[in-house]
Amino acid sequence: MEKKIIKQTKLHIKKGDTVMVIAGNAKGKTGVIQEVITEKSRAIVEGANLQTKHVKPSASNPQGGIEKREGSIHISNLMVVENGKAVRTGRKLNEKGKLQRYSKATGKFIA
Repeated sequence: MEKKIIKQTKLHIKKGDTVMVIAGNAKGKTGVIQEVITEKSRAIVEGANLQTKHVKPSASNPQGGIEKREGSIHISNLMVVENGKAVRTGRKLNEKGKLQRYSKATGKFIA
């Protein structure tokens, strides 16, 4: 049997980035990325794409009820925010010879 090699693609966003939603129901909202799901190319953004979930009563939550939680958004619908504006990003070599993300609007490297 052959082993399947799963190649991870480099994404233009990562956990902790401040992003703006550019398409969908949450268009225009900004928030911090809480989680990136690389297998599905999706991300969970704080405060965007809120969904309601009905929760059954349990031992830890005896009341149950309705919860609001963030749903995932496809990464093609997200742009990194720099100085309050959504900017396109690219990759180029930094001084140390390592690929790093940069803002195409200003040309500055993104940490």
